[in-house]
Amino acid sequence: MAVKKQRKKIKDKLGAYLDGRTHRSFKRTRRRDYVRGLDLPGYFSFTKYVVKTIWSYRKTLFSLVLLYSVITLLLVGIASQDLYSTISSTLNSTSGDLFSSALGQIGKSGLLFLTATTGGISQTLSEAQQMYAAIIALLTWLTTVWLLRNLMAGHKVKVRDGLYSAGAPIVSTFMVALVFIVQLLPLALALIGYAAASASGLLAGGVEAMLFWFFALLLAVLSAYWVTSTFFALIIVTLPGMYPFQALKTASALIIGRRIRILLRLVWMFVVTIFVWVILMIPLILLDSWIKSIWGAVSGFPTIPLALLILGAITVIWISSYIYLLYRKVVDDDTNPV
Repeated sequence: MAVKKQRKKIKDKLGAYLDGRTHRSFKRTRRRDYVRGLDLPGYFSFTKYVVKTIWSYRKTLFSLVLLYSVITLLLVGIASQDLYSTISSTLNSTSGDLFSSALGQIGKSGLLFLTATTGGISQTLSEAQQMYAAIIALLTWLTTVWLLRNLMAGHKVKVRDGLYSAGAPIVSTFMVALVFIVQLLPLALALIGYAAASASGLLAGGVEAMLFWFFALLLAVLSAYWVTSTFFALIIVTLPGMYPFQALKTASALIIGRRIRILLRLVWMFVVTIFVWVILMIPLILLDSWIKSIWGAVSGFPTIPLALLILGAITVIWISSYIYLLYRKVVDDDTNPV
């Protein structure tokens, strides 16, 4: 009798789950069965809205940026100024007259930017430092979401309040983050395959290269498909009393019929992030090189490593704010499939 009740319970749960899903395996899904409304501002308008919201609470959020930077500096450290200076000197000594013009200087700054942002000047982190970095980023995410949720509700809160209160769902958030990492495994396999194929000359051309890119694209699309809802799950799991897999289920139901539109918004977020990094860092590298070329006393000051640290903190808070505000917009228009 108990077994029958358990089977009925599982069957009812599965039926309730499928009722909320418009797609069925090996069956055609008609457009009328899965289209859902999603009234969002345009890409530029929504980006402006996010920036305006952050600016409205700039005192609190910029205090969080400063706190994030200081804690990271103390526990994790920053990129190496010596490595950065060595790479810059090597480019100058081996390039000849290549970087002598204004355009050449911009090209050199671009190379230094790519080197710096891809970890070329970063020191090898110990296991403890990697753990500290992950925990700091996770707590910054939680604190940003908590602060925005309360500030937009009209509550007067400070960074201190967020630090003391936002960490409650850290275990649940960590569980969802693990699911997020697992969902990125197909993309990781594609990248590993690319490295192996490049080393073996498989990408030189022909049918082999075409098949590789086809399967690599499928793996990348699969990861993108999965993580789209998990971004929202990382927001939902911060709600009081929310469990990790309940948050994943809720996020999945929230984006049904809207996945592509939401994914494009997330891609836009990363495009804007990269653009801002480029327009801020390249002029700063040019200015840093010029100042240190005429004033040798400051040649050892870690301008670029500190800029990377601060801009990294701003990026974490920007991404947290963007996804949280996008989530609120989607929730406000939570219509069922029509």
